[in-house]
Amino acid sequence: MLLELVATGRIADLVLLCLAAEALMLTAYRLWCGGGPTAGDMLALILPGAFLALALRAALLDADAIWVILNLAAAFLAHLADLRRRWRRPVT
Repeated sequence: MLLELVATGRIADLVLLCLAAEALMLTAYRLWCGGGPTAGDMLALILPGAFLALALRAALLDADAIWVILNLAAAFLAHLADLRRRWRRPVT
């Protein structure tokens, strides 16, 4: 079963589904409890993983290399944006 998930690229779909479920749960928590990450924080948290999953899916399905490269580049840029959001300059 696991080999079939990998061979068909469905493993990446499962990762994307988990990321979507995480986003929905965090959104529901924020609406009901008033806490948790903002929409921007959540997007910055989830986007790099989503692009990595898309790169994995493209690689597993033997898509053109450009799709793997573009998704990896997008994951890297999303990660840098998240890092920049979180970076705190020391107070002098």
